[in-house]
Amino acid sequence: MWRRRASRRLCVTSRPHTRVCESGANLDAPGRRQIAAARRRARAVAAAVRAMTTSVTSATRCARAGDAMRARRSHRAGTSSRSSTPTRRVVAARRGRRPALASDDATTTTAGTGTGTGTTRAATTAPLAHELVQGALVRWSVEKPDGPHPPTCVLVHGILGSRRNLQSLAKRLAEKFPSWQFLLVDLRNHGESNTALEKKPEGANTVQNAARDVLGVLNHLKIYPYTLIGHSFGGKVAMSMVHQFGRALPRPVQVWVLDTVPGDVWCDDVGDHPRDTIRFCTTLDRPIESRRSLVESLTGAGFTVEGAQWMTTNLRADGNGKFDWTFDLDGIAEMYASYEACDLWPMVETQPAGLSLDFVQAERSAFVWTPEDVARIRGTGANVHLLRNSAHWVHIDNPNGLLDILAPSFENMERNSKAR
Repeated sequence: MWRRRASRRLCVTSRPHTRVCESGANLDAPGRRQIAAARRRARAVAAAVRAMTTSVTSATRCARAGDAMRARRSHRAGTSSRSSTPTRRVVAARRGRRPALASDDATTTTAGTGTGTGTTRAATTAPLAHELVQGALVRWSVEKPDGPHPPTCVLVHGILGSRRNLQSLAKRLAEKFPSWQFLLVDLRNHGESNTALEKKPEGANTVQNAARDVLGVLNHLKIYPYTLIGHSFGGKVAMSMVHQFGRALPRPVQVWVLDTVPGDVWCDDVGDHPRDTIRFCTTLDRPIESRRSLVESLTGAGFTVEGAQWMTTNLRADGNGKFDWTFDLDGIAEMYASYEACDLWPMVETQPAGLSLDFVQAERSAFVWTPEDVARIRGTGANVHLLRNSAHWVHIDNPNGLLDILAPSFENMERNSKAR
């Protein structure tokens, strides 16, 4: 046997005049086919090895991710009272309801639990049904169990409503401010706080106790909010929450009061007066035959079609083909009486240190915003913003305009929190 180089290729010969090259360039046809087949087999084996390696790596990563997820779930189960652990699941408001995945833009975590004990000590269960709408950065962040919670905004609905009324606003805010989370509650006698809790909030049905309920939820979740937003009746609840803190707040808080004033100055000749709606609904026979029959009853009594249709959103099927209210009308009547009697001008005029207070007045408001009252509010250092092209339902009538008014305060709170 002898060796030589030809055209920079190593060739081997075993007999005269016959060369076998690694490239197979000088072989006859059968030889070239054999080498090509061998190469195909080699490539197939290499591909199989690569696939196996990738599969093992992926399986390992999945296993590690599963272990991490189980560890996080175990940690959350052991420290369920903390809000600093982000979640990507929807926690059922009713027992036995299966969790569902949330949307990509904002995660919603709901909970409906038993009654709490107020703000003086940690409650074993939350006093109100509630949910958290979380921005994308909150969902995917990993925080220390003993670390600070994400900046939180609390949204409080009005009378005869529920937290669903403000969900669209919360989701829009979460998209615009992804590092925030937004807590929505069903006030006592409303929504799932009336239908799904094992034990309802105790005490008289007043604005002050409604505010104390919300503070109990915050105490249960171990959250100190950066911002409070209250619509109509919820605006007085938000102001009462601040009033119950006393002369100084632990840290700065921004309060937004949407289309309500510190006193009761509802304009009787504009829209459907809540007092009249509540009184009429208490006279209706229950269960209610259908949504259509409710609309016919309300419009027949002189209420607007829009108001009548909105009231149908507060119906739930009773399982027998008919409907009943999701709220407790007797309790709501007591709450509204308290709302009319509740005067929060003293809080506005003696604001605690650390409070930033802003009011939003709808251009076609159902309240009488007199120039004297507006000047009185501004004289305390609070602001009054006029929302054009809007009636009382500011977050529905002009959501973009409302978001433009609210946005600068969130940006300021973010800057100040980073500075601290």
